[in-house]
Amino acid sequence: MIPYLLLINALGFVFMHWDKYLARKRHWRIPEVVLYLVAILGGSVGCVIGMNLFHHKTRKSNFKLPILGILVVQLILISVFNR
Repeated sequence: MIPYLLLINALGFVFMHWDKYLARKRHWRIPEVVLYLVAILGGSVGCVIGMNLFHHKTRKSNFKLPILGILVVQLILISVFNR
């Protein structure tokens, strides 16, 4: 499980960096649904770190709040199932 979580969080982090790069170059972007999917599949920590480190989509509350919500739900689930 740990290798999977490391991989999916690294993917979320890289996707945030890559999408920011594409935004600056005014190229086609990574669809938000893909970024949400990566977060839902366990990459929410990497997505949040990438968002904050690269200042990507941090002003878009309609994107930032769902990502943070996914993180909170995942943390709650981890705490419930680790008892």
